[in-house]
Amino acid sequence: MNMRTIIGDVFCVKIDGNCKKYLQYIISDLTQLNSDVVRVFKKSYPINEEPDLTEVVKGNIDFYAHCSTRIGMKRGLWERVGNVKDVGETRHILFKTKGDYTNKDIQDDWAIWRINEDPIHVDVHSIELKQAYLGVIFQPERIVYRLKTGTNYGVYAKYD
Repeated sequence: MNMRTIIGDVFCVKIDGNCKKYLQYIISDLTQLNSDVVRVFKKSYPINEEPDLTEVVKGNIDFYAHCSTRIGMKRGLWERVGNVKDVGETRHILFKTKGDYTNKDIQDDWAIWRINEDPIHVDVHSIELKQAYLGVIFQPERIVYRLKTGTNYGVYAKYD
């Protein structure tokens, strides 16, 4: 199986025996170790349906995340089902990070960034911070967990 991925690749994740969801590799982010950025779509599809991928990528976005799309394929967590050149706009996407996720008492170590731009430190009460997606590089298993449950698990969930 070819594990090489290119921007625009669309992946299918089986949620259970009845439904599936999709995600798309949209860009690499040099700010976060040149990791893959995916956009994950909200809509669930019946497991046997083969939707038009150009319509899938026009759907509502559930979240954006950093991960390795290749590792997700290698581990059998998702399957590449096609490529759609339309990856949407990326300029509006904000990510956030915290210097120490384990210490809830430190609140002044938050930063936000746009893809391939330098992070800037922000106040914990800033609107941008609240709107930003968590900017860590997630293991593919955590992406699938969020697809299935709608939440992150682990220490990260305390800072969403």
